[in-house]
Amino acid sequence: MVAEVEIQAEVVEQYQRDGAVLVKSVFSPSWVNKVRDGIMKNLEKPSQYSERLVAKEGEGTYFDDYCNWSWIEEFRDYVFNSPASYLAATFMKSSEVSFYHEHVLNKEPGTSKRTPWHHDQAYYPIDGEKFASEMNYIIKEERGEKDEDQKCFVDIPIQDIEAGKWPLLQWECEPGDVIIFHMKTVHGAPGNTSSNTHRRVLSTRWLGDDAVLATRPWEVSPPITGGLKPGQRAVCDTFPIVYSSE
Repeated sequence: MVAEVEIQAEVVEQYQRDGAVLVKSVFSPSWVNKVRDGIMKNLEKPSQYSERLVAKEGEGTYFDDYCNWSWIEEFRDYVFNSPASYLAATFMKSSEVSFYHEHVLNKEPGTSKRTPWHHDQAYYPIDGEKFASEMNYIIKEERGEKDEDQKCFVDIPIQDIEAGKWPLLQWECEPGDVIIFHMKTVHGAPGNTSSNTHRRVLSTRWLGDDAVLATRPWEVSPPITGGLKPGQRAVCDTFPIVYSSE
């Protein structure tokens, strides 16, 4: 059964306005520990989609992988029983929420490789406005019709962002906190300068009741469609409905 938590209306409106919001202390230590165990399983047994990237020889590695929730029981439990889907439904203002996929990110100590500024929407074969991720590192991008036809790094003012010309939304987080952001919210992440601590993140992606399968003129990531055709609502065994207000 999906766990529900109390969310203030003004925080939901902040998400709708800014494209990103921090919610403190949503997940109990037991959920945090369960996610940690699931990440360790994924690190030990990566899938065909996994990557291990190094900016410079001799430095730490940046690892990422996704779509392993079907065999990692800790992730499956988190998806179907934690407050995550309720949070997605609440902030997207969606009557139903289907699960898209999870994404594990791990930067080892001494990893200088940055995650470049980007937005997620162009990576995915999904169109719609009710689409939320639960993770980190935010800047708001103006939304418009042209966004649906843009590749991930096109028209993003990277030099202006780096020069401080855009206000950044950033927070100090503790285990159990969550950052929720829209698929068109621009975000990135620095390297991990710690000498002994890994930076490990589980990001989950959620689809609202207006999300439909779409086509892209480039290779999408993840390359999964659930057997759906363009224009069909993104609900199927691959993208199961997890939360319904009814």
